[in-house]
Amino acid sequence: MNDRLNEMYTMQTALDERVISERDVDKTRDEWIIGITLAMESEIDEIRREVNWKWWKNPKEVDKKALQGEVIDMWHFLLSLSRIVGLTPESIYEVYMAKNAENHARQDGTSKKEGYAKEDE
Repeated sequence: MNDRLNEMYTMQTALDERVISERDVDKTRDEWIIGITLAMESEIDEIRREVNWKWWKNPKEVDKKALQGEVIDMWHFLLSLSRIVGLTPESIYEVYMAKNAENHARQDGTSKKEGYAKEDE
């Protein structure tokens, strides 16, 4: 899996560099973060449009292929954002594993972070 993440990361780096070069883009790190997160918000809206969340409308059949395409668009932006904030495929894995363990500890009530202790029974 890590090889595949490396490949995706490398491909996204090449795409980002191509867009920057061909479109003569010059942004600060903060501008990139704002721009990419705005783009991600737009993709989230596109994902929502693919599913039946409007309870006041008749449901429609969900186009699974279109829905998956929108999720992959999010992956493109997430990989770009990861690069901007200094994450590598290796550190994505390491930070994810640590955060996942912390999230389980929070659910277990064993986290040292305030607000996650289990209520006394």
